Amino acid sequence: MSTGPIPVTVLTGFLGAGKTTLLNRILTEQHGQKLAVIENEFGEVGVDNQLVIQSEEELFEMNNGCICCTVRGDLIRILGRLMKRKDKLDGILIETTGLANPGPVAQTFFTDDEMKQNFRLDAIVTVVDAKHILSHLDTDDESVKQLAFADVILLNKTDLIPAADLDALEERIRRINAVAKIHRTRNCDVPLDRVLNVGGFNLGRATELDPKFLEPEYPFEWAGAYPLPAGTHELVIGHGDEEHGHSHEGHAHDHDHGHGDHDHHHHHHGNPNELDVVILPVKSLDEAVLTAARESAVRVFSDWETRLKAGEAVIPGATLQRLLLIEGNGTYPLPIKEPGHYLVFESCGHDPLHIQVKGEAVKPVWQQDFHAAHTHNEAVTSVGISTPGDLDGQRLNAWIGELLRVKGGDIYRMKGVLSVKGSNKRLVFQGVHMLFDAKFDREWGTDPRTNTLVFIGRKLDRTALTEAFKACLA
Repeated sequence: MSTGPIPVTVLTGFLGAGKTTLLNRILTEQHGQKLAVIENEFGEVGVDNQLVIQSEEELFEMNNGCICCTVRGDLIRILGRLMKRKDKLDGILIETTGLANPGPVAQTFFTDDEMKQNFRLDAIVTVVDAKHILSHLDTDDESVKQLAFADVILLNKTDLIPAADLDALEERIRRINAVAKIHRTRNCDVPLDRVLNVGGFNLGRATELDPKFLEPEYPFEWAGAYPLPAGTHELVIGHGDEEHGHSHEGHAHDHDHGHGDHDHHHHHHGNPNELDVVILPVKSLDEAVLTAARESAVRVFSDWETRLKAGEAVIPGATLQRLLLIEGNGTYPLPIKEPGHYLVFESCGHDPLHIQVKGEAVKPVWQQDFHAAHTHNEAVTSVGISTPGDLDGQRLNAWIGELLRVKGGDIYRMKGVLSVKGSNKRLVFQGVHMLFDAKFDREWGTDPRTNTLVFIGRKLDRTALTEAFKACLA
């Protein structure tokens, strides 16, 4: 039996996503834990409790409305009863109605001192109906909030849609919430250690953010590595695809870009007759080499461009070259002095560029899509910031206080690990709307003192947040 605060897992998800299926799976699994279940019904007659498999777990029902308002008192009352038990619980599951915004449930564990002392919010687990969620995301604000608040997302009913559609759906969810763990499931079949005691909301275990999902916006949308021999080759844009005998169908879509349906013109920020390209030679395709090349390309893309008409040579090296196309088409000589791998970065990621060597198409042996700011049009987004250095504690406090006062209603979740000047320990923080909690956990040790934080919410200004945060550096 645990001796600290009892972990609480909130199960949420839109109507019919599979919350009760997941709950029944948890209740029937041989996990040896003593759990209490709090059911929230929307409507005058309780039905969910009849669907939940009866087990040794205690089942509490709240059916006087939405958990986000009138039920808050019921929730605190039931939790108060659970505190008085002689035998300690290992965990509590709260299943919210499919219409509920889980934010106020989370706030319960921030606002009430007795709740904070006896319970800890372990994670918000959101179950998603993979087949129907897109129609909800376009019309139902609550389903977006359920994704935005989540620490764990079960992309359920994956057997009902094609794999390519799943990839595109997961990419859209990532744009709403970049740091939740996503697990693809059928019938909510998932190892329980992925939904219970995950520490998503647990400051004691510290928030471990995945830096891969906090990459900054890049000035390019696609990169690919081509193995090229010495000689002068051709870089072909547009109509040349079919002329040279390799259609989009056979070449351009060997991987899924997740951009949805687009025409296949490359362009520079919406101009179909401009394409920005940087071509860098690399010694290998090791991760460290690719990362260094990517950072180099970021700097090159911010520099002045060389404008090239069709027929003028594209020269590999640290130069931004803007290809001037005619009706989206153009062919450019590509002189290669040394054989090897060449990384091509381009400003539009709809499909790979086509390079001809002696009339034969060379395919990229490695490629990656990058999300550009102008492709994000959802109201709810994730903004990640990752920057080294120590923060001035007073400036940080003042900024967070003002940010939550002004934008708290729009910030659903925020979490991060920060480096504060004068402390050798990491400052770990969590926030829900205008409520904020932070404490120091383990020492940095040999880890680099890098500040990593993420905001999830509506109408977030990436540039303003980043600049204001950097102003807090000591």
